[in-house]
Amino acid sequence: MNQEHISSAFDRDLEGIQARIMKMGGLVEQAILDAAQALETRDQELAEQVRKGDRAIDDLEELLNEEAARVIALRAPTAIDLRVILSVMRISANLERIGDLAKNLAKRNAVLMTMPQINGSASQLRRMSRDVQKMLKDALDSYIQRDEGLARDVIARDVDIDQMYNTLFREFLTFMLEDPRNITPCMHYHFIAKNIERMGDHVTSIAEQVVFLVTGEKPGEPRPKEDVTSSDADLSQRMELGD
Repeated sequence: MNQEHISSAFDRDLEGIQARIMKMGGLVEQAILDAAQALETRDQELAEQVRKGDRAIDDLEELLNEEAARVIALRAPTAIDLRVILSVMRISANLERIGDLAKNLAKRNAVLMTMPQINGSASQLRRMSRDVQKMLKDALDSYIQRDEGLARDVIARDVDIDQMYNTLFREFLTFMLEDPRNITPCMHYHFIAKNIERMGDHVTSIAEQVVFLVTGEKPGEPRPKEDVTSSDADLSQRMELGD
């Protein structure tokens, strides 16, 4: 088999893998939006769809890993081509984790339906989810287009998600201190907000993989983080007392 034929076969394999990555990304984007909508509208049927749909996301990750392993074994890719395959595997792993986090949001819907709503918290969480979904869309676009600038823009936007999480954390704490009856629903809302913040971290990891793919190096500067709640001893202690 000549080198030209091997290269052509690799290109076809890569096209198939990239098509699956985009399909997987589309499913994850929809899961984020649907889970947040179910939370805001208290739509248990939609929440169940998100939970059941996570299986398709898991199946795609497994299939992508199998295809990537097959390509490595059969095509003997060059260092540059191997970098593409490894990036695909890491991106699919992050997508699968985001899907799991969306499923976790959907799982809490049934519990929250039995509790009073907390002053527009669900709508704020939906806005935060929508921002994460937009970040994910741009991260996937940056992968397909090999756009380092767009990927770095996604990385920078994670700070906004952290700031939204910090604001919600303090709002939930205030509601709990004002009325003990708010403690249980606010704890659920807090865990949801933390899951969304973690989604943003995984999207950022996808964007970092794009930078690695394009440049051969991970972003040199430390990732900006604005989640200060874990290092705020006073607030963390008070949150624990409310748990």
